[in-house]
Formats: sequence, C-alpha cells, structure tokens
Amino acid sequence: MSLRLPAGVVFGEEYRNLVSHCKENTFALAAVNVVGTDSINAVMEAAAVNKSDVIIQLSNGGASFFAGQGMPDKADAMVFGAVSAAQHVHLLAKHYGICVVLHTDHANRKLIPWIDALLDQGEEYKKKNGRPLFSSHMVDLSEESLEDNLNESERILRRSVALDMSVEIELGITGGEEDGVGADLDSIDNSRLYTQPEDVLAAYDQLNSIGHFSVAASFGNVHGVYKPGNVQLRPEILRHSQDLVSKTHSLSNNNPLDLVFHGGSGSPEASIKEAIEYGVFKMNIDTDTQFAFAQGVGKFVEENGAAFKHQIHPDTDEPLKKYYDPRKWLRAGEQSLVQRLTQAFTELGSKGKSVAS
Repeated sequence: MSLRLPAGVVFGEEYRNLVSHCKENTFALAAVNVVGTDSINAVMEAAAVNKSDVIIQLSNGGASFFAGQGMPDKADAMVFGAVSAAQHVHLLAKHYGICVVLHTDHANRKLIPWIDALLDQGEEYKKKNGRPLFSSHMVDLSEESLEDNLNESERILRRSVALDMSVEIELGITGGEEDGVGADLDSIDNSRLYTQPEDVLAAYDQLNSIGHFSVAASFGNVHGVYKPGNVQLRPEILRHSQDLVSKTHSLSNNNPLDLVFHGGSGSPEASIKEAIEYGVFKMNIDTDTQFAFAQGVGKFVEENGAAFKHQIHPDTDEPLKKYYDPRKWLRAGEQSLVQRLTQAFTELGSKGKSVAS
C-alpha cells in the first residue's frame, strides 16, 4: 500500500513513515539550506513541479540572515529568523501540494543554546497550534568525545520527543566548512572522515529506545566542492554500520538506521545511488544550490548590465526599471535553483514520488 500524507509540514509519525517509505522504495530526499523567502519559495516550487517531497533546512547563519543582518541582537536573530522561516513554510507548503520536512542544520557545542532556544519556541508553538514548529533539529557534536556527543544528543532527543520531533546526530567528521561549522581537510586525522561502525552501534544502543533519530555518518564526504581526486567517498562504511547494528540486535531489517548524506554537492551519481541503497534517506546539497542561484542572478546581470548602472539607458533613453526591479533578477535566481533541484530530485530518485495528498 502506497503512503499518502496531507500536504504541508510533516512531523512525528508522519515524518517517520515518510523516512521509512523513502528507504523501502530506495530513494532519498534533497535537503536544501535556505536563507530567505526567495530560496524557500524556489525550493517549494521545484518540489511541486517535480512532484517530489523535500527537506527545507536552516543553518544558524541562514536563520540569522532570514531575520535580517541589521537585527541588533545576533543570538535573537538566529532564533527568530528560524522561527519566522518555519512559519512561512507552515503557511505555504500545503498550497504547493507537497510534503516538507523542516529541519535545522549543524549545531556544534557553541550552538547548542540556539537549539535549546528553538525547542523553547517549539513548546510555545505546539501549545498554540497542536503541532511542533520543526520536524527535527541537528546536533553536531562530532568534534567532541563519543561519550559527550551521545550524552548531549540524548538530552536534546528527550526534549524533542516530548514535542513529537526527531533529532539528527553526526558521527565522524564531515570535512570542509559550512557557516563556521566544520573542519579543515588538512588539519584533521583522515581516519575521522570515516565513521566507525562501533560508534554507530553505541549511538543506536543509547538513543533508539528514547525516540526517533537519524545519523549523519561520514564516509569521506565534505562540505563544498573540490577538484576530482581530492575526496574519496566510501559508501560501504554505511553498509558496515547497518550490518553491525542489525547483527548485534538480531534485526530482520537490513537497514535499521536512518542515515544522512552530508556534503552531497559535487558527488558522483554512482556514489549517491550506493549510499541510498545502504539506508540514506536525506542528502544535503547546499553548495550546489547556492551556486545555482548565483548563476541565475549573474547571467541576468550580465545580459542587462546597463540596468544596474543607470535608471535610463544612456544610449537609447529607455527606462530600465523593468530590469533592475528586484523581482526580475531574484526570479532569475529562483528559476536557476529550480533547474538544479530538478537534477537533484532525479539523481536521488524522488522525482514523481511525492506522497502528498
């Protein structure tokens, strides 16, 4: 029986069912970082056009930008920018006719107060609306000891479960950097770019009985795009982790873990498909989507350069308002982002598989 869910933001059992549906049918959802209504709307448009459900997520920097760079209190900007973005998605997603997972991305040790503040906001939101503000939050303590990572993840998971939410954790280090969170490829032990299956088992043992969680397991993936040969992906690491958990707990499910592929931008399609076979249901592609938006805007500016220097064309006396109108060049960025996401939905196998009703 095929899964059908109401269009809009999914959470709790709906979210868990969607994750299981992705894994059972061997496809994954694109997770796209957003910074404003332009990028949010483009993501929802792309999902609607391609009949694909999608994950919309905010980093601390994206949330802060959404609130406005001029907001005096930067900590408040991270919190209320995320809240504002989430409310925007809640209001419009159902009208696009798609299912959206709302998520926050990369909270290392210094950003845990941001997650706690968002959970505070989520408690208030649920009291008023009967549903959580976000579907899930990420706790990225991969640079800490395994014990500290899992203990703090457990604390956040217990708070999240009370709101019918999930948590994403990271084991192993994803190289590169995103909004100040990450690691320089040249400064870390190469072995830490590959998650150890024993660590994944420890996470399962400590967290599984508490509530739903997903694991961003590292298999050589990095944030950003690097020249060929600089990054060696080993998706089989994910298979080893799944096998160890399944064997240790005598599970009939071959892929008991819900896995996340960070740093998916620029990855070979074969590696993407292999990772999906091993239980990946979510892939982050922030770098490629940023570049796509920039390409669209850049091309428009190149083709209409006079409009960005003059209000009236110096040679033809033509008024140029219809070109420098922000709705024109921002729309060009949106359209380019839609094209790039169409490629992503195709590679991930989610195109045409929306479960929204």
